[in-house]
Amino acid sequence: MGSVDSLTPLRGNTSARTLTDSYTVGPFPATGHRRAPRPEPVRVTALVPSPEVLERLAACAEAADVSGEPDRDAVQVLRESGLLALVVPKSHGGAGADAVALNTCVEQVASVNASAAIMLFQHCAVTSRIVENGTPAQHRDLLPKLAAGRWLAASAWSESGAGADKKNLATQARRTPDGEWILDGAKSFTTSAGLADVYLVLAQSRDDSPGPDGAAQDTGYGAAGQTFFLVPGEHPGLLPDTSMRLSGMRGSATGFVSVRECRVPDSARLGAPGIAASIIARVRNSGASLGAVAVGVAQAALDAAHAHAGRRGLYAHQAVRHRLVDLATQVESARAVVERAGRRTAADPGMATLHSKLAASEAAERVVADVARFLGSAGYVETHPINRFGRDARAVALMGPTNDLCKELVSLPWNR
Repeated sequence: MGSVDSLTPLRGNTSARTLTDSYTVGPFPATGHRRAPRPEPVRVTALVPSPEVLERLAACAEAADVSGEPDRDAVQVLRESGLLALVVPKSHGGAGADAVALNTCVEQVASVNASAAIMLFQHCAVTSRIVENGTPAQHRDLLPKLAAGRWLAASAWSESGAGADKKNLATQARRTPDGEWILDGAKSFTTSAGLADVYLVLAQSRDDSPGPDGAAQDTGYGAAGQTFFLVPGEHPGLLPDTSMRLSGMRGSATGFVSVRECRVPDSARLGAPGIAASIIARVRNSGASLGAVAVGVAQAALDAAHAHAGRRGLYAHQAVRHRLVDLATQVESARAVVERAGRRTAADPGMATLHSKLAASEAAERVVADVARFLGSAGYVETHPINRFGRDARAVALMGPTNDLCKELVSLPWNR
């Protein structure tokens, strides 16, 4: 596991845009018509973003919030920063960071740019699934690219009609006689749509029964007979659509991803057929928490309150100081529960992760609302960042698992 003060320099620079192993029927071709040239790998010196990186991301956040367009500039900053290497093992050119370091980094990015933070978080989440469930060939091919920032990863799980628990997927994966798979369906609310270089697509593989590891058990999230596939962003049959206009996280390129007669080799499959639900159920045990994004947003709002108090000379008033202390206590409490989730020291680490997302996201919405009231008319100006913070804080509550689903997952065992 990585420490907070060290990071192995990135290494490895593969150029093939294929998922290859000795059993691959056909490689993933590169069409080369949508992606800009990738930056060369950079040497990383810390597990936390540098002040320069944070400054650049802050500038990106303001511009993307106004335009509502996918924040390509922020993605470029992430690629160059080395932060995309966080959870890649050192053996494949990454940092080998644990969940505490990941949550800390995501929080710091979110304090200046929540959209960049959620793109970073999703990249690391998909990367972790590859680390845990990928084949040696997938590790050799994908992990160096993800670590070097040449590939950005995204998850394509949600669907408009499937519900937050992903139990009624319309996206289908069917085997072909020659052992390949054809994916057909549409995904919604996919972060980094159109910007990602590889998508982790969740599909219902109709002809697969659950594996022996308990995929048939109701985990509250996902269903039996579902399978994960890794599909490159330029693969024929995969089409992103970023026409969705969100109120918050406006630079996160959250949109739709379609897979239409999308043929992939069996080597694109992540994990055994039919057991995606069991992989999803283990995600929460990692300690990586979306609550980290919420803490970053809450901290940004608190910083805005302090800046306002300093400019107006309000620190002389005891009532103001105590009000700021109350806000700081809420932020620090949310940070503490997220850190505990990352340390995985609770009796049930998965439950602690769910609680951390609930506690932090709800705290963020309260803090932002309280700061908006504290700012008064100064915060009622359209361009004041407190308005962006409010929309971004609300977005965290709606991200998977949504807060309502978190509550259901926590309470599910009580009804058995």
